[in-house]
Amino acid sequence: MAWLEVETKVKLDKSEVPALREKIKKIAKLVKKGKKEDDYFALKSWFRKNAYPRKAFRIRAMKDEFEVNFKKWLTKYWTKDIVVKQEFEFKLKGKDEVKNLLALFKDLGFSEWIKKIKRNETYQYNKDKRVSIEINNVKHLGYFMEIEYLCKMSELEKARKRIREVLKLLDIRPEQIDNTGYTKMLWYKGVKEKRRFIDNDIKI
Repeated sequence: MAWLEVETKVKLDKSEVPALREKIKKIAKLVKKGKKEDDYFALKSWFRKNAYPRKAFRIRAMKDEFEVNFKKWLTKYWTKDIVVKQEFEFKLKGKDEVKNLLALFKDLGFSEWIKKIKRNETYQYNKDKRVSIEINNVKHLGYFMEIEYLCKMSELEKARKRIREVLKLLDIRPEQIDNTGYTKMLWYKGVKEKRRFIDNDIKI
């Protein structure tokens, strides 16, 4: 099943993080901390145009498997403060499976595009466990808070209501919200960091 990812993002100065963390702890429980490294792939034709790709997918290397993820922007459901995407995800169990998949995508004209590295701490909202609150430190970009709700289409309005509820509890002002995607921010900054495991004979 493809879920809707309903979310909002807030840019933070490093100095704001400790106080915000304490506010979050009053309404949510810390469930995990970690580091996520995502490699994004897009069609080479976009590189030649020097343009931001309209379509891309990512691969995340995990402990004993690889997670493939891509998202469809549902802009007709966007509001000034909240964005909605349809998320598609599947897992590959071994390196051979990843090599086969990447060989296919290379043949179709895809190449590594950009790499995103972030350290995050994830909290679960006490009043609704489906609300995830993250403090992220994204390499090259700095600190952000994300509030996310995964839901079915029929629950979209409930998701928006919950996210706005949390924003209010954390005293977040509308002008603090910036829902520009991380990959677009990295692209604007000209960050070229890549893992390059297609163009280097698919070495994993």
